[in-house]
Amino acid sequence: MAVTALEVKALRDQTGAGFMECKAALNETQGDPDEAVTLLRKRGLARAAKRAGRSTSEGLIGSYIHMGGKIGVLIELNCESDFVARTDEFQALLKDISMQIAASPLYASQEDVAVEAVEREKEIYRSQLSDSNKPDHIIEKIVKGKLEAYYEQVVLVDQPFIKDPKITIGQLIATTIAKLGENITVSRFSRFKVGEIP
Repeated sequence: MAVTALEVKALRDQTGAGFMECKAALNETQGDPDEAVTLLRKRGLARAAKRAGRSTSEGLIGSYIHMGGKIGVLIELNCESDFVARTDEFQALLKDISMQIAASPLYASQEDVAVEAVEREKEIYRSQLSDSNKPDHIIEKIVKGKLEAYYEQVVLVDQPFIKDPKITIGQLIATTIAKLGENITVSRFSRFKVGEIP
């Protein structure tokens, strides 16, 4: 099946991937645009994983004010070069993540969650299951699943993206890494709400 230039352009507009990457993805998926998007996202995530170890000492500090000044966010988003920090894609990512933080996350990554908080959650889940008569190994699997759900609530990179709940913030960052070719990390953030004591 021959892929037309219009189909490639449409996929390119949708994903931001290069012309040849889009053409190859459409050829591999027999012209199915949805499958091609999935394929490009998988490849982008793989490329992002390769860049994960790179140092991120450049970037921007951004702010976002929500609800008529009732909620405010300060965030430091880092990348590898000042050039990338000035791109529209990086700045759009900074704004999207700021809006996500305004919605409620407490931690940037799972590693930032205090060990005591994780252990407290596990203990709560185990006590909820204490009368279930389930074997210990099944209880531990359930606890692990509940802990993942807890992370989705409180950890920024594990949360579903408010603009597209089919992807997480971590996947959104990985997609931007694939587009820009540099590692990107959320270094730190603070969320302020009127009347709320930190």
